[in-house]
Amino acid sequence: MFLCRLGSLNALEQSRASSFWREWIGGAVPSADSMGRIAGRMDPETVRQANLFLYARLKRNKTIRAPWHALLALLVDGHESHASYRRHCEGCLKRTIRTGEREVTQYYHRSVSAMLLAEGFELLVDSEPQRPGEDEVAAALRLLDRVLTLYPRAFDVVLGDALYADPRFFNFLVDRGKDVLTVLKDERRDLLQDAGCLWESTEPTLISQGRKDIRCWDLEGFTSWPQVKVAVRVVRSVETTTVRRQLDGKPEEKRSQWVWVSTLSRHRANSKALIELGHCRWIIENKGFNETVTYWHGDHVYKHEPSAMLVLGLLCLIAYNLFHAFFARDLKPALRARVSMLHVARTLLQELFAGLPASTARPP
Repeated sequence: MFLCRLGSLNALEQSRASSFWREWIGGAVPSADSMGRIAGRMDPETVRQANLFLYARLKRNKTIRAPWHALLALLVDGHESHASYRRHCEGCLKRTIRTGEREVTQYYHRSVSAMLLAEGFELLVDSEPQRPGEDEVAAALRLLDRVLTLYPRAFDVVLGDALYADPRFFNFLVDRGKDVLTVLKDERRDLLQDAGCLWESTEPTLISQGRKDIRCWDLEGFTSWPQVKVAVRVVRSVETTTVRRQLDGKPEEKRSQWVWVSTLSRHRANSKALIELGHCRWIIENKGFNETVTYWHGDHVYKHEPSAMLVLGLLCLIAYNLFHAFFARDLKPALRARVSMLHVARTLLQELFAGLPASTARPP
């Protein structure tokens, strides 16, 4: 269902008459209700073990390689799958929404996912639902505790947005021998204020990347964050990009500023490497959440029950990894340059529909 991107258990059930199923599973698929019920009774750890097996094969086949700076990164971020004012279950989170003159309760599900970032390849590693009464960082720590057990040597540094600039997150990873890199935004922080005073008296390092010119202030040894067990490093990047407007053809400069806080030392990652890692945080948004929602129906509620939602979400994660591994490793470069991923996905769907009897396949 996920590999063919059918979008629902009912759509999968309608393909029961296809000879495709008799060839691969020796019979017809169960009904949509049965599949939802079975998913709710499955052990999520068995699904996670299947993804671990896939990672081991990709690692052995040299698909997962470190980039030029030799640091493999694990991206961590939260995602809200859906929201409803009526339907809810025991795993739903709740919030109060004001609509007009009254307040109503909205129910929603949110999870934290982890993506492994390698050279030219991304692998969704795991996902953990956020429980009622806890924040996103608590769910992320529970996720990381399991990931560090299953994938202890898979990554070197963990990346997160400004929400993860939290002492719990930093100390948890420092105690386990991993480095951290997060966005630093809150201007009330003593750490950011101390770094700002030093930026005024320090000459920036100039870095050029194509049409982008970067002025970088890279300072380390800060102890202005006493809740964190180790001294941290603060990097500020002011980036100027020259673009040419399509309307009048005139060049225009666009400027942006980023600030990161990290436990990475300079001998492990220089300024250029740290800035590149900082910008990689968006990959989990663009190639993870956006793609799974837009093309893989990742936000669809197949069965509104906490265990079933987790298991089906993990199956979607495995299908995503399998498809990208097939596209990157099995298809020849000439074919990859000629066809899109969506075309390959539709070819898989065609094989499923080709096995339907002629009476059902013929249009009205």
